[in-house]
Amino acid sequence: MIAHISATQLRDRLADASAPPPLLLDVRRADEVAFAPFKGALHIPMNEIPARMGELDPATPIVAICHSGVRSMQVARFLDAQGFAELFNLTGGIDAWSVEVDPSVPRY
Repeated sequence: MIAHISATQLRDRLADASAPPPLLLDVRRADEVAFAPFKGALHIPMNEIPARMGELDPATPIVAICHSGVRSMQVARFLDAQGFAELFNLTGGIDAWSVEVDPSVPRY
C-alpha cells in the first residue's frame, strides 16, 4: 500500500529518533539532483529503478521523491506491485520540501 506524506510530516518523521528512518529514494534525473539535492537521499533515476531494485530492501520503509510527486508516485506504484511493504510518496515533491521545510533547496 502507498501512503502520501507531506513535507512537514516527513520532516517530523526524520526528526523522530524513536522510529526507524525511512529510505529516501530520489527518482529525479541527475541534473535535477545536482541543482536541488535532497540531503541523505539515495538517487536512482526513475528509468533505472527496474534494473536497480536489488539495491532496495522490500522490508524498509521507502519515501519516493521527485520534483512534484508525479514520477515518485509512479515509482511507488511499481515498487508496490513488486511486493515492497511500506511505501510513501512525498506529496508535492522536492518543490514542497523547499517551500514548507527547507528554503535553502533551490526551486525549479
